[in-house]
Amino acid sequence: MTDRTGGGRVVVVGAGLGGLATAIRLAADGRAVTVVEREAIPGGRAGRITDAGFAFDTGPSVLTMPALVAELFALHGEDLADHLEVERLDPAYRAVFHDGSVVRIRGSVEAMREEVRAVIGAAEADRFTRFAAHLERLYHAEYDTFIDANFDSPLDLVRPAKLAELIRLGGFRRVHHLVASHLTDWRLQRLFTFQSMYAGMSPYEALGVYAVIAYMDAVAGVFSAKGGVHAVSTALADLAARHGVELRYGAEVARVTGRGRRATGVELVDGTRFDADVVVLNPDLPVAYDELLPAWATPRRVRRLRYSPSCVVVHLGLDRRLLDAAHHNIHFAEDYQASFDDILAGRMQRDPSWFLTVPTASDPDLAPPGGEVGFVLVPAPNLCGAPIDWRTQAPREAAAAIRRMEDAKYGPVSESVVTSRVVTPQDWADQGMAAGTPFAASHHFRQTGPFRPANVAPTVDGVVFVGSSTTPGVGVPMVLVSGRLAAERVAQQLEDRR
Repeated sequence: MTDRTGGGRVVVVGAGLGGLATAIRLAADGRAVTVVEREAIPGGRAGRITDAGFAFDTGPSVLTMPALVAELFALHGEDLADHLEVERLDPAYRAVFHDGSVVRIRGSVEAMREEVRAVIGAAEADRFTRFAAHLERLYHAEYDTFIDANFDSPLDLVRPAKLAELIRLGGFRRVHHLVASHLTDWRLQRLFTFQSMYAGMSPYEALGVYAVIAYMDAVAGVFSAKGGVHAVSTALADLAARHGVELRYGAEVARVTGRGRRATGVELVDGTRFDADVVVLNPDLPVAYDELLPAWATPRRVRRLRYSPSCVVVHLGLDRRLLDAAHHNIHFAEDYQASFDDILAGRMQRDPSWFLTVPTASDPDLAPPGGEVGFVLVPAPNLCGAPIDWRTQAPREAAAAIRRMEDAKYGPVSESVVTSRVVTPQDWADQGMAAGTPFAASHHFRQTGPFRPANVAPTVDGVVFVGSSTTPGVGVPMVLVSGRLAAERVAQQLEDRR
């Protein structure tokens, strides 16, 4: 790799969303960038499986805050709409409760207010309107403090005006208490607190700052990309290539090379070397430390990480359409708190909440004519919990997913399956995810903001991390922001080397 610009040579390991976002930003800054990816396609966790004419997203199924994607195109003078079709979903979610009631999270605050008024009543609709405004204020108060910020020490968190505002808005209360102080209906309380599971916590223990995830869903909106979430990965890879980033697929990295305590590039398993001034690592941070860097480089904080719960995903390709399915469907457990207690105790839920994503509800081209793609997700313990033989458990989970769908009146699912695939915590581990969870390190306070593993290696110069286990955290928007923070770190390190 030659430096054509004089702006520094960078190797990015991994073409996940974070790695691609970093590469695109670095290219816009005039850096010479090579992305090496072990798979044959981009996306990382946001990958793709195709089988019998069905296309399955392997990772995220919910797309929020697409403006962060559009920003990457704008850096190079391009318009996202010219390369990717994105539309806001209405409803964003269809939520089903044990008593048979259904509430839809609608595509705007105004539409959601009318949904609440129709299903629950005018007084709760008024409360929802005030709650949505509160969520928006909380989001803006914490964005610069917790999300879009690089930290060099916990002192970076001490910004008196911002902290006072976060405290006033309930950012350091528990999520469930915060939501319940605004909404009295138990169904709405569940709808606006279940997202804390993505952060690896129960809503009864998660800090109020994580209500920001509900803001992204219910106020900022949920979107669908034509071609699925993997189409976002492909669009970003194409954008990177158009603007000078070299992408090498089928290129598995064996180690980061170095001289003393300075990284000098990477070496592939086939012996090929790429020299670099800075190496950006997009694999899961604990795994990157363990497999690509010397043992002495791993900080104590990384060795002691606590991890989020995992999940079992059942991909189904069906030869008929499901009945009454929205793009995203949530089925809540009857004993909501007990479902969190089970999973966080490291055991399978006795009465799980479960999720059904049907991307063909928005994009029928993801299946053969008349067919359907279903993505059933059930929370599960990570590999640090009670030992489970996932090889024998996997077919049971597939059968349970089909049974739940039929019990929920989606139709004769068992008779309609053309192809299926089950992904368990062991499969996530085999794909390179620490503790077998796609939700990364949990977001307990001691693993949040300045206390989360840093996106620079403290003992190895020239190594930067990007992705969900570093700042700011889990989720497509957070990972895209991590690309900006990583690019900023690369610029600092290149400047320091001059």
